[in-house]
This record gives sequence, structure tokens and C-alpha cells, in this order.
Amino acid sequence: MRYYIADCHFFHENLNTQMDRRGFPDAAAMNDYMIRQWNRKVRDKDEVVILGDFSLGTAEQTNQLLEELNGRKYLILGNHDGVVKRRKFRTELFEWIRPYEELHDQKRKVILSHYPILCYNSQYRLDRDGAPSAYMLYGHVHDTFDQRLIEHCGAYIRSQSRTVRSGEERTVPFQLINCFCMYSDYTPLTLDEWIEKSALPHPWPAPTSHTPETSA
Repeated sequence: MRYYIADCHFFHENLNTQMDRRGFPDAAAMNDYMIRQWNRKVRDKDEVVILGDFSLGTAEQTNQLLEELNGRKYLILGNHDGVVKRRKFRTELFEWIRPYEELHDQKRKVILSHYPILCYNSQYRLDRDGAPSAYMLYGHVHDTFDQRLIEHCGAYIRSQSRTVRSGEERTVPFQLINCFCMYSDYTPLTLDEWIEKSALPHPWPAPTSHTPETSA
């Protein structure tokens, strides 16, 4: 089984009170919860593609973390993955580390980048049933204003149509999925699970159990 997840930010203390407002008491509690959620789903022979910003810990901390997490792990580099360049980091704990990749997942092309790509490879490709056969999975924007912009762009792009070689008029596919870890309660998901979640009317509820109280 292959899973995907983005922007775990292990050891990133500030995300409990800033931007994500994850609401854990500290980074240690956040790390422990994310490890439990990961290992509850992922088995040793499974694959997990991490779409960037995996760990802000030291090389030694990140090495230990990778040994605790189940599965064969692959890293798409994000802007907060400088740990992989440190001398004591064990790169062999990842199957590979790349800035960009294209894979196939059950006969569907999957475009993998930390940063969202609005015009991605094979965007217009459909399967025999007319369903999209290419998906662009990304991270980076978390659940921020930038994600709202992408959603707005997506709605506009899907409202457009173009004439294809056969002369048929088709709407423009837009299959971008933000695999932000909070959208799945810090659990890696399969492509089908991410597709199902992205199709919901309100697909991105952040978990409430760790959210700090706010004033009225």
C-alpha cells in the first residue's frame, strides 16, 4: 500500500500556537501523537511519500524519528528540509530524496511536488471512462490564505472548457490535492482516500481535540 502526507513539521514547536495552531502543549506531545497516528495506519512493507517539510529536528533526532515510523519512506524536498544536508543525517533512512517526482498509482499518474503546480503534466488526460487519470499532490501552503487562493483558482479553471483534438468540448480538469497532515488528523492516506476527502463539501476540517481555546 502507498500513502501520502505533507507538512508534518516534526519538532516545530511554534506551529502549536502560530499559523496551524495545532494546540499541543509542546513539540514532544505533537511528535508522539503524529507517530501514533502514522504507525496506527502504516505497516512495515507500506510506502509513504512525504511531500516536504518533514522534520525541523536535529540530524540525530530526525534519524531516530525515521527509525520509529513504520514503512518505506520517500521524501519530496520542501523548504524546511535542510536537515537532510547535515553531516550526521542518514540519507539511507529514505528510499529516495527528490525535489519532484512522477509516479503511477493504480494506473493513475501522480505528480509529486512540495509546491502546488496549477498546470501539471498530463492534466488533461482521462481514462477510458472519462475520469481524470492524473493527480497533482502537494503541500507547503498548509490551511492558509494561499490554500484558499488555490481553491478559488481551481473553481475558475474547472468552469472553463476547451476543444480537444477530437473536436469535443471538454471542461478543464483540475485535480490538485493538498495532502496537509492536519486534514487527515496526521495520518498518511492513500490516493483514493485523498481523492475521497477532497470531494467532500467541506473537506478540510482541522481536528478540534488539540485546538487551543480562543476568546469570543
